[in-house]
Amino acid sequence: MYLAIKWAKDCGEKSIITGDGADELFAGYSFLINKPENELESEINRICSVMHFPTQKIGKELGIDVESPFLKDSVVELAKKIPAYMKVRNKKDQRHGKWILRKTFEKYLPQQITWREKSPMQDGSGTAGLTNLFESIINEEKYVEKKLTTEKEDGVIIRSRESMHYYEIYKKLFGVPKKSTENACSYCKHEVKNSKFCRMCGSFPI
Repeated sequence: MYLAIKWAKDCGEKSIITGDGADELFAGYSFLINKPENELESEINRICSVMHFPTQKIGKELGIDVESPFLKDSVVELAKKIPAYMKVRNKKDQRHGKWILRKTFEKYLPQQITWREKSPMQDGSGTAGLTNLFESIINEEKYVEKKLTTEKEDGVIIRSRESMHYYEIYKKLFGVPKKSTENACSYCKHEVKNSKFCRMCGSFPI
């Protein structure tokens, strides 16, 4: 997101619009669409209670106005009134999240956009290729050695070569993370509260 906002800034733009909140409010995530109907509503409420987006802060630092229509109070309140069965439904033989949003815009957008499957952010941004990059530049023996040392000395569990690279940068800048709360990620010790996703190391589900 930082790179996208910076690109807009470099292109001379003064503001951008993001879709922050749509997946949370309207059940767009893949792990939600297969939830039993009796669990879906409570899970949407839980996710909305912990949703967090860095775009506003990044935009402020870069001097770009970030508008997020789905996070406006009026939209959030409206979304809360929409029952879960209108957020996750079938179209023909395929189950879709954000169903009511898709139906709203299907007259204005191409079908391949309106009804496309949800894809992870790393696919659309191109960062999925970073995994292969780190696999190629850090050999298995060195990775295992660093992983065991980090877990023993820092109490931090590293899950991949890519995570190891980021952790070493973090440690150099901020030192070894300290577990300051009971509601902490079991891998990196960052506070997670009521979330099943760790904002710091990306662990899911916790």
